[in-house]
Amino acid sequence: MRILENLKPDKVFYYFEEIEKIPHGSGNTKEISEYCYNFAKERNLEVIKDEFDNVIIKKSGTKGYENSNPVIIQGHLDMVCVKEENIDKDLSIDPVDLMCDGSYIYAKGTTLGGDNGIAVAYALALLDDDKIEHPPLEIVLTSDEEIGLIGASKLDTSYLEGTTMINLDSEIEGAFTVGCAGGVNVYSKLIVSKEEKQGTFYTVDIRGLEGGHSGVEIHKNRGNANVIAGKLLYLISKNHKINLADIKGGTKDNAIPVSNSFVIHCENNIIDEIREFSEEIKKEYENTDSGMIIDVNSISDKRYVFDESSTVKVIEYLYNHKNGVMEMSRLVNGLVETSLNIGIVYCEKNSFHLCASLRSSVDAKKKQLMDEVKNHALKYGGNVITDGEYPGWEVKEVSRIREIMSEVYENQMGKKPVIEAIHAGLECGIFAGKIKNLDCISIGPDMYDVHTTSEKLSIESTKRTWDLIVEVLRRLV
Repeated sequence: MRILENLKPDKVFYYFEEIEKIPHGSGNTKEISEYCYNFAKERNLEVIKDEFDNVIIKKSGTKGYENSNPVIIQGHLDMVCVKEENIDKDLSIDPVDLMCDGSYIYAKGTTLGGDNGIAVAYALALLDDDKIEHPPLEIVLTSDEEIGLIGASKLDTSYLEGTTMINLDSEIEGAFTVGCAGGVNVYSKLIVSKEEKQGTFYTVDIRGLEGGHSGVEIHKNRGNANVIAGKLLYLISKNHKINLADIKGGTKDNAIPVSNSFVIHCENNIIDEIREFSEEIKKEYENTDSGMIIDVNSISDKRYVFDESSTVKVIEYLYNHKNGVMEMSRLVNGLVETSLNIGIVYCEKNSFHLCASLRSSVDAKKKQLMDEVKNHALKYGGNVITDGEYPGWEVKEVSRIREIMSEVYENQMGKKPVIEAIHAGLECGIFAGKIKNLDCISIGPDMYDVHTTSEKLSIESTKRTWDLIVEVLRRLV
């Protein structure tokens, strides 16, 4: 007996259970891509699978819709694979253990993969149902979204004719996303000179900050451990000649760093002064990062350090570097338009490195901030390279798909949807940059705790969202 056998809509849950049997973590999408390709071939549907495991499946419009404009239905094939420590399972080769409690679907001890398996299930159910009225459909299932929107970035969109797209990668029913930020990763490097020092070294460990995703929590003004380290170093250097021996903070350029540690050499006894500065900084962030801890210790040692001029250069560079919210949107109330997050800092043998995530929903502002970051590095003799750039998805003043989707939702639910834009990146931004005049919206059923072992998918919300999709397609004549 199937775990989801008695759930409605039956085809949606049938295909969700089928794909849950296939390991499909990011970087491991070949098998699920082939499953979708073979699904289309078995039904004599036009299908393309590229070398990146992206799949495009086309289905003609039903009677009365043959000459309607095609509609793109889009989601991604990969999932984030996380398991509890006591679970004996390798998600690169083992399927998840699907569970159902009557209200929610979840997985035993692992992530579920509802993000974005439900989009794949919706898409296959649409393709496998000849009773639903719809325009020509172009199903686009991309690979490796969770590790940098890779599949969408590589996809050749010349195969697509549609200029209306429904993305199914949102996680709150009734919250319609109509815009997102574009972004780019910025990597700065400063060359330093070193000399050997012996004497007292001070180690400073900053930890316990709230952190968060730089596309979601940047507006909350939480402490950035790398910025705090820069501030502390600057305060110390104003009163004493110091040499920076090492600094390391953050793990991902798009995550607000929760920790930083640095080591300095100073001829003076400054441990009490560092602790005094630390208490001032903790007080500054007590409303956002009440769990912050700053430990200060001293040791006697002999090691290589940045010479005086290199130390001054690095401290001033870090202290004066832009970080946080740069500008709020003029179109969407409460939306961050442009931001920058200093995600990682570290030292190598003769260099200091800073890695940042830059976002903006306006491409011109993104380019402007990128130039400012480059000029800042040049001022201190550094250089900058960029990687992983993706375009923003600007909010349209007029959107047919938004109007129809909102009207159908209000008729079905008796309330208006929430229309929002987000500061994080979505694949919609990639497609908006590739398809001229794309009219796009992102929706999805209620999912909770995605990317964690507590992830769950609402059964009733999945059904309501299916009904919404079906009725919207019926109206897109």
